[in-house]
Amino acid sequence: MILLAYLAVGVLAGLIAGMLGLGGGVVIVPALALVFPLLGIPSEVLMHLAIGTSLAVIVPTSMSSTYAHYRRGAVDLPLVRRLLPGLAVGAVLGGWLADKLPSALLSRVFGVFVICVATQIFFNATAPGRRPLPGTAGLLATGTVIGTLSTLLGIGGGSLTVPFLNYCRVDMRRAVATSSACGLVLGVIGAAVFLWAGRDHAGLPAGAIGYLYLPAFIGIAGASVLTAPLGARLAHSLPVVTLKRLFAVFLGTAGLRMLDVLRF
Repeated sequence: MILLAYLAVGVLAGLIAGMLGLGGGVVIVPALALVFPLLGIPSEVLMHLAIGTSLAVIVPTSMSSTYAHYRRGAVDLPLVRRLLPGLAVGAVLGGWLADKLPSALLSRVFGVFVICVATQIFFNATAPGRRPLPGTAGLLATGTVIGTLSTLLGIGGGSLTVPFLNYCRVDMRRAVATSSACGLVLGVIGAAVFLWAGRDHAGLPAGAIGYLYLPAFIGIAGASVLTAPLGARLAHSLPVVTLKRLFAVFLGTAGLRMLDVLRF
């Protein structure tokens, strides 16, 4: 049953990564926060393992999604290169900060964040493009903020990157595709930081390498890599308003659960 849960999470994470450019972390982290207690994983490392494992899964998922978008000519590689220094700095900073925070606080921070993302997606509250992309300093600062928050929460950054790019007059499909590539950068650096930060923790369960739980990584990553290209295809061929709203309801429910407002 646990393996089936990992596979189901991977399928959904891959679809969401390809279709919305979110990297899948907004699905993976709350799902693992529900599954890990069933495995007897200690509460003090539960969220750290969920976030670290999510970041590791984002690497192959984002590779698959980015390649699918790249084949359609939608990834803005020069823009990714301009954002990369800030994303890298932020990823290291976010991983360091997460290691210092208690698991219970990380759960509440993630719950609040997910509810905000769900609200934005449900109401399609994206600010219209009002200004061009900022210069080098502006992109460095923006990338650092996105990288810090994304790694702290174990997400690919799409819920921050896509609205920012839309605001800067980047077409939605190009924004989603570029966000997938940015998620790959965040996943690689963030996962490495979490592997290093958790290497000596005494409370880690068998099967963990640092803050990475291998059984969950293998099950989720295997399924998500297969479904990410399908999500990318849907992003280029279907109106996704209804799917986005259903996903928003799911996210909102997961956020309330992580805040202990709902219990199941």
